[in-house]
Amino acid sequence: MAFRLAPTAASEGFRLEAHDTVGSTNALALDHARAGDPGKLWVVSKKQESGRGRRGRVWATPEGNLAATLLVVTNAELRLAATLGFVAGLALADALDAVVPKGRIAIGLDGGSDGKNRFELKWPNDVLASGAKLAGILLESAVLEGDRFAVAVGIGVNVVAYPKDLPYPATSLSALGAACDAETLFLALSDAWSENARLWNDGRGLSAVRRRWLARAAGLGGQVAVRIDGNVVRGTFETIDEDCRFVIRDDEGSVLTIAAGDVHFGAVASAHV
Repeated sequence: MAFRLAPTAASEGFRLEAHDTVGSTNALALDHARAGDPGKLWVVSKKQESGRGRRGRVWATPEGNLAATLLVVTNAELRLAATLGFVAGLALADALDAVVPKGRIAIGLDGGSDGKNRFELKWPNDVLASGAKLAGILLESAVLEGDRFAVAVGIGVNVVAYPKDLPYPATSLSALGAACDAETLFLALSDAWSENARLWNDGRGLSAVRRRWLARAAGLGGQVAVRIDGNVVRGTFETIDEDCRFVIRDDEGSVLTIAAGDVHFGAVASAHV
């Protein structure tokens, strides 16, 4: 099966550029933007040679996994454009719900079955299944002429394989027993993006996105440890604020708002981070 756009996405003017292998879908999308591409372009591949994660980390995309980047060209403030990562998380979680049969994947951080979401969103940019990392999201941007920004919304999903040498648990759809390929998942993702992007509405619908995101939030109300520039803050994950920043109540009772950091839950939060 070849990569293809959902009919809803095609009707809204989205375009598709598919590759068997690529260096980085984000880098390629930003190259297109600098060359004048107007945006609404999906760049997808089942293999990525030089993918990146947050803070310059390597993101491996072996054959059969999904690397997908949506190029967005916008006049919105960069602060608002940065919240597209939350739109991406919602879109991917909705797509996973659509293509993975219910009952195949355990629920919640402890693998329980409490009726909550099977796929949870970990601030700021991960999708979890049973507490293990299934997907990561990376936004990269470039300044264009005319006070416009190009934003590459990169989405990497462990479809058939996941890295084993990580300091946190990871998984793949295949390991979870879900018979879904990258092409099928992307078809659902392109559809779910359209719906969630309409909700976001160039940042005007951010409050609605925030509510939907919190309904899927992993670790909400639980103990967390956040590493910020080499320091670790411990406390309770209370919410995300109106700008989608992480809000934690530390062990002394003070409320801290965090714009960037690495978040760890549960037993990992209690151990050395």
